[in-house]
This record gives sequence, structure tokens and C-alpha cells, in this order.
Amino acid sequence: MGFLQDKRILITGVASNRSIAWGCAEAMRREGAQIALTYQNEKLKSRVTDFAAQLGSDIVLPLDVSTDRQIAHFFAELEERWDGLDAIVHSIAFAPKHELEGDYVDALTRDGFTTAHEISSYSFAALAKASRPLMEGRNGALLTMTFLGSVRAVPYYNVMGLAKASLEANVRYLAASLGPKGTRVNAISAGPVYTLAAAGISHFRAMLNQVEKHTPLRRTVTTEEVGNAAAFLCSDLASGITGDILYVDTGFNILGLG
Repeated sequence: MGFLQDKRILITGVASNRSIAWGCAEAMRREGAQIALTYQNEKLKSRVTDFAAQLGSDIVLPLDVSTDRQIAHFFAELEERWDGLDAIVHSIAFAPKHELEGDYVDALTRDGFTTAHEISSYSFAALAKASRPLMEGRNGALLTMTFLGSVRAVPYYNVMGLAKASLEANVRYLAASLGPKGTRVNAISAGPVYTLAAAGISHFRAMLNQVEKHTPLRRTVTTEEVGNAAAFLCSDLASGITGDILYVDTGFNILGLG
């Protein structure tokens, strides 16, 4: 019996089997969780449905976090399948590609700034708010994914760094707000992982090479390792942890000069 046995967990953002969200899904299913997945649009539906089948799940629902109406509709659909929810993994982030190229100030636009914050940060709070009826009384957990660019100036990460800083503040405010109701809120700051999302960042492979050369473990982190940490944070084993940012990055965050 795994440490997430019979826990009902919603995982957003599974777009490929190389994504961090997929690493979380595999780890949590291994530990006995029941999994529900989301897809952003019809183009991704069949792919995510196949992933769900590998997890023994038939709950695959559309979720567009760009509008509160869509989010409310999603949870109404989920409530028809589950009468309760134990955890949510928020693995959603987006900024227009031009915002992640070149110098921060040169690339910056008002629309790009707004989009990055709305999709990458606000959506986490919006899911937390809309899920309250399903999570009530269950001592649940909310988990999101961040990156070192939230607290360091990382080349080409640009406006996404600001959005991730907002997301980390979101974790703390949500933890304070939802803690009295028994819900814990945390984030994982994962090291660079080559995913479809990361491929949109200019010179990302160079970033991976730097990590491999200088991080204490002399390698990059894997999606499986991030998934294992996520499974722990969403389990009762982490019942005393909330409002925290856990670094899973082979030690890169501790370095000064490399």
C-alpha cells in the first residue's frame, strides 16, 4: 500500500511524457492515488486521454484557466465524478515566446506581462478558490511548480521570473488563508528539465550544460525526482509542511559562483 493510497488528486499541465506534471502523475499513481487529468484544448485531448489510461484513470476533463467561468465549469464536471478532492498539482505556466528572447526590458510588453502573471500565477489561486467545496474537511494539499528565476536574474527567463515570484508569494498567502481549513499549500522549485515548456526559453540547452558542470551533484534533476518530491508533499507524510518552497534541483540553488 502506497502513502497516497486512495487519495484523489487532480494534476494539471500534462502535455507530454517528458513533462514535470507527468513525473508527478506517475509517482502519485505508484503510491496508490486516483488521478484526474486536464487538457487545455481539443488538440491535446487524445494525447492526455492516452496518458490517463496508463494511470488507470478515465477522468480527463477540459480546463482553460484563462477565464473563471471555464474553471467553475471544470469543477462542476469534476464534482459529477468525485465527491471530494485531496490534492491539486498546478503545473501551468505561459508567457509569449517573444517575452523570453533577448534582454528583459527590450522584450517586455504590457500584454506579455499580464498574460504571464494571469496564466502562471493567478490561475493557481483561482483553482484553489474554486476547489474549496471539494476539498473541504479533507486535510488536502495544493502544490505548484516554480523555478530559481523567481529569486535570481536568469538570462532569457525574463517576465516569467516575475510571474514565478508572484506565484511563490501566492503560495504563502494561500497557505495562510487555507491553513485554518486544513489545506496545505506548497511549491517545488525544480531545476532545469528539458520539457516542451522549457524548450520555449532561448538558449535553454546552454542553461542545462551550466547546471551539469557546476551543480553539487554534477547533473540535472529528472522529472521522476520532482515527481517523488511532489508525491511526498501531497501526502500525509508532509502534514506539517505548508507555505514552503522546496528546491529539487541537485543543489544548484545553493551556489554563489560556479
